[in-house]
Amino acid sequence: MSISGGLYRRDRVRVGKVSIATKIYQAIGAMPEALKDFAFSTFLLFYYNQVLHVDAFKASVAIALALTIDAAVDPVIGSFSDHLRTRLGRRHPLMYLSAIPIAVGLYLAFSPPAALPEALLLIWLFGSVVLTHVSMSVFVVPWTALYAEFSDDYAERTTIVTYRYAVGWLGSLAFIACTWRFIFASTRAYNPGQLNPHAYALFGPVVGATIVAAILATTYLTRREIPYLLQPVAETPSFSFRRVWRDVSSTFVNRDFLILFIGALITAGITGATDALGLYVNTYFWGLAPEQLQYFSLAILGAIAGFVSLGFIGRLFDKKTVLLGAFGLLLADGIGVISLRLLHVMPANGSNVLLVILVINEIIRTWLSTLLGIMFVSMLADTIDLQELATGRRQEGVFAAALSFSGKATAGAGAIIAGFLLQNIVLWPRAVDPRNVDPHVVTRLGVVTGILVPLLLLIPFLLGSRYTITREKHLLTREALERRRNAAAARDPAHLDLEMAVTPPGASHI
Repeated sequence: MSISGGLYRRDRVRVGKVSIATKIYQAIGAMPEALKDFAFSTFLLFYYNQVLHVDAFKASVAIALALTIDAAVDPVIGSFSDHLRTRLGRRHPLMYLSAIPIAVGLYLAFSPPAALPEALLLIWLFGSVVLTHVSMSVFVVPWTALYAEFSDDYAERTTIVTYRYAVGWLGSLAFIACTWRFIFASTRAYNPGQLNPHAYALFGPVVGATIVAAILATTYLTRREIPYLLQPVAETPSFSFRRVWRDVSSTFVNRDFLILFIGALITAGITGATDALGLYVNTYFWGLAPEQLQYFSLAILGAIAGFVSLGFIGRLFDKKTVLLGAFGLLLADGIGVISLRLLHVMPANGSNVLLVILVINEIIRTWLSTLLGIMFVSMLADTIDLQELATGRRQEGVFAAALSFSGKATAGAGAIIAGFLLQNIVLWPRAVDPRNVDPHVVTRLGVVTGILVPLLLLIPFLLGSRYTITREKHLLTREALERRRNAAAARDPAHLDLEMAVTPPGASHI
């Protein structure tokens, strides 16, 4: 394995903790991907299948194929960002460049030309999803890398990620509530409103403009942190795919990273399938109208509960324990609610009691998902420190690329799973009136969404049980890195604030 000879340093050394303002400014960057995921995971497959009458499985394959392009692009962006040297640092220039292409991609995805045949609609879908995903990578990869650079502290990293989730949840749920109330409101011609083709033509530019505003805000407001971020000391080599492969392949030796990455991909596929099937379930299984779906924005209460309880839970348990606990409870919750309906225990569709139960369940799911997400991102940052100790390189960008890719797998892998299940297991028709749907088809939809898909969470649960970084192991890693950096600074007095030196091959990890 090639070992990089580059050195990294900060122009300024931070005194004390990262400010609350900086945590909020960086957290604004959670909104673009959250809103894109909402747009794609909730509406994209439903729109092309139920509104444009495209075959569900073909549409899901087009969405998933777009992800294969992204699979090659994400590590390239991560490696390029890690080695970039500019006046604005390694991350901010790419974040600025991403804004407009993302908005264009979202607009095109929900505004295909009228009267296109199915084959051309699939090509249009594929192209617009590729543009959106690649552009989102240009933003998300460097933005995600920032949180690991802001602080080396085990606990403060969790706090930074918590702010990220809090602001992302608040902003995106406010947007979601407005979407259901004002864009997809039911009309006499289109009831429920998610079947209205004209609403999607408005939705695309609105979500795109909101994402652009969030990207520009987080990028501009975090510019003041650039002096505190790690920068290459020497001139970096010119870009090459050989270097990208070297950077990516070096992560393969990091066992804990691989466990998190593979588990994240599987979880993303399960979550994406659940989200893609969710609008079908809410529309046809539970019989909910957009005016009722807006109450699901109360899930913010679950996010708030996650943020408030995480400090207490984090003091009592290690990150791995919280992660596994959240997985287990999500599995039980995923199976429980729909199983109760299949057993004829739940109230009838249309009742207010049913709506209250479903909203409460969504709050609980959001609480668990918040704990799960924060723990995963914080744990990933801890593997970066172990990576530096093992290889001598800071690779926030490459690791962020893995996180970005796993997030977009929610829309890609999830869509193809959902499309396959709808087409071949549920046998769902391309277009159907919610009032005249075959009850046997609805029952199959419930079994697939409420039992088969949640059971797949057992796989990432078992993977997570093999993660090895504890609070004590991370402390030993940080101490070893500090000893190395101090030794490097003593050897090179011209750079007293040196942040990284190279580990010879075969050096001890701890």
